[in-house]
Amino acid sequence: MIRNPILPGFNPDPSICRVGEDYYIATSTFEWYPGVQIHHSRDLVNWRLVARPLNRPSQLDLRGNPDSGGVWAPCLSHADGRFWLVYTDVRRLGGSFKDTHNYIVTCETVDGDWSDPVHVNSNGFDPSLFHDDDGRKWFVVLQWNHRGPGSGANPANASFDGILLQEWHPEMGLTGGITRIFDGSPLGLTEGPHLFKRNGYYYLTTAEGGTGYNHAITMARSRDIRGPYELHPDRHLLTAAGVAEYPIQRTGHGQYVETPDGQVYHSFLMGRPLPGRYCPLGRESGIERCVWRDDWLYLEAGGLVVRQELPGLVDVAPAPRLPSVTDFADGKLPGEFQWLRTPFPERLFRVEPGALVLTGRESVGSWFEQALVARRQEDFTYRAETTLDFAPETWQQAAGLTTYYNRYKFHCLLLTEEPGIGRCLVTASCLGDYPDGKLTYRLDDAVPLAEGPVEMAVEVDRAVQRFFWRQGGDWQAAGPELDAWLISDEGPPGEHGSFTGAFVGMLAFDITGHGREARFTRFAYRPGDG
Repeated sequence: MIRNPILPGFNPDPSICRVGEDYYIATSTFEWYPGVQIHHSRDLVNWRLVARPLNRPSQLDLRGNPDSGGVWAPCLSHADGRFWLVYTDVRRLGGSFKDTHNYIVTCETVDGDWSDPVHVNSNGFDPSLFHDDDGRKWFVVLQWNHRGPGSGANPANASFDGILLQEWHPEMGLTGGITRIFDGSPLGLTEGPHLFKRNGYYYLTTAEGGTGYNHAITMARSRDIRGPYELHPDRHLLTAAGVAEYPIQRTGHGQYVETPDGQVYHSFLMGRPLPGRYCPLGRESGIERCVWRDDWLYLEAGGLVVRQELPGLVDVAPAPRLPSVTDFADGKLPGEFQWLRTPFPERLFRVEPGALVLTGRESVGSWFEQALVARRQEDFTYRAETTLDFAPETWQQAAGLTTYYNRYKFHCLLLTEEPGIGRCLVTASCLGDYPDGKLTYRLDDAVPLAEGPVEMAVEVDRAVQRFFWRQGGDWQAAGPELDAWLISDEGPPGEHGSFTGAFVGMLAFDITGHGREARFTRFAYRPGDG
């Protein structure tokens, strides 16, 4: 039984491909290094992280990229005996312009040493690579238009200015002319193009409607790869727009895949909003079975709304949600953890047998060197714990536990040094203060500490969260109950400018510039019942 989402927690823009009986999904991690992750499955039910291919400075350096910039919408394919990964590095997000650089890397094995990137173009974002059956390769990408209303091809939104097609060769690069093959449907905001071929037709699927609650997958087809493309009789293959009470919302942006025996599926991103319409888990990945009728693709169950559960390739149940606990004894960083932006993680942390040691660098929310190592929130209710040994000398040095989305929306429990108090715990937040990023620092609730390590915890229950601490005794609350709904896509600046999801993890900063170290000897994440 397939249960959506198949990849819970922040895992957007799922690009799926099949190699034999193996299925791979690539998703983007935006400013969270290393930018792309690839999961593997043989049954479409249970998935395992197998690769983060962009893992060295020559491939990816996200320092300075804005929140929700970085790597967008990777496209994974397999042809000519190797994997091909296409992706965008978004260097500028806000305003009329976007700086979007598109690259291709390759590797013979999905978990091998991927090549250095080849730059293709910077016309827009969400590129993909189509391998035609005659051996030719075609690059498709959204064209971004900075000129404003009335200047674009689609009146619904001039900035999303159609899908461009151009032939690409591994040795010669782009070749031949550029063709704008699709202006989009009346819904507009046309992005995320993917091409595939069947029965003499070229099929183009795109994401439309923006990545909020009007999101959709639109389908078109043509006998000629250069068009013209005719729209699907229903315009869209799937969307949740107009069914506000359904548990799965914001469906769109995915890719077609066939099984060896001819079954057909389509991946999609999705959100699971809690009451009040906020998605702390960010945009997740799902999949739905489809059928062909009259050379058009339709959802197997009919309509445009995806199912929460559907039959899998084999009779297997989704793996249960289990706690994840590490004491770092093996001296390795567990795979569920990531950090922000830099390809030089040794500047931020090291893992020793029995401890993750963070080196305090820049402030919480820095776009350059922020010592934050965290994992996705994958459950509406959970408890996370850590044990910290840290000896700050000033209030400009702090370390602790955080629930984090970006520089404008986070909560943290900090161990710091305060005049007149000494070594103590303080809760701090940025309460969605966009664009200023004002900090709420609750010094009146500071908790004096004894010498030695301190245990920290956070409990999240949908819209609310609270921090706790102890030093050998019972757990005690630290600070007030906090709004967890802020740590979501819909927290300011909203779902059209917030593309990641909630994380929970360990952080340190030292804005004296002396790199004070903080030792974390344990981290646990325990899913709740909800």
